[in-house]
Amino acid sequence: MTGSAPAPQPPDQLASTSTRRWSPRRRARVTQLVQYVVLIAVVIVVAALVDWSKVGDAFFNPDAAREVLPKIPQAFLNTVRYTAAGFAVGLSLGTLLALMRMSSVAINRWIATIYIEFFRGIPALLVVIGIGYALPIAFGGGISSLTGKLAVALGIVSAAYVAETLRAGLQAVPRGQIEAARSLGMSHTRTLLTVVIPQAFRIVLPPMTNEFILLTKDTSLVFILGMAVNEYDLTKVGREALNTAAGGFTPLFLVGACYLLITLPLGQLARYLERRGVRSR
Repeated sequence: MTGSAPAPQPPDQLASTSTRRWSPRRRARVTQLVQYVVLIAVVIVVAALVDWSKVGDAFFNPDAAREVLPKIPQAFLNTVRYTAAGFAVGLSLGTLLALMRMSSVAINRWIATIYIEFFRGIPALLVVIGIGYALPIAFGGGISSLTGKLAVALGIVSAAYVAETLRAGLQAVPRGQIEAARSLGMSHTRTLLTVVIPQAFRIVLPPMTNEFILLTKDTSLVFILGMAVNEYDLTKVGREALNTAAGGFTPLFLVGACYLLITLPLGQLARYLERRGVRSR
């Protein structure tokens, strides 16, 4: 009696056997291992190609650092002041534009829409030049304070982004809370000021923090307006030191570190507020 050969397994059985051999957890571990290996290989290759002696001379020159460090504190404070002034203008104007965008009056909606689309579509550099040089020509006089000029220029641009962010927050407030406030006898204005706007600001705090970070970096455009030495911002100090110091890019390295001292805590704050907002829903 001849022995019969084992029957071949169907294709779907072979596929299921292969799938059981490579479980999802094992595939994930192998994928992670491959990514780590590739990353380590890239780091090793880059580290081998870099001329570390030249990097040390260019970015970590003690003499250049000692030359620029005395100017850093005042420039740091100036940068923070320019940012805060620009954000104050942008937040005030942006709130007004957001309310106009949601107004029942058509002309208000048109004005807000045209403003937002226009200033979101042109570079902030053009606005700074316009406020600094075109405004005095058009009106026979301009803003005397450098902080005021930059606050108006950056605030005008920032308001367009703040308005859209705030409008999304206003629309995210549950309609039921508005109706409950109106049923208690509150007027439309009081409902808006005491119920809608406070909740909208809590919703949009994380993206508002990101807008503040972007505004911090936009203050580097202040050099266009001309300034005295005591009005230098961080970028201007870095540019001046780059032209005079013998330390290569050390001044720019220090200036970049100062910007990170401002923006990194703000980024952490934005993430904290976002997590807190998710938990409270």
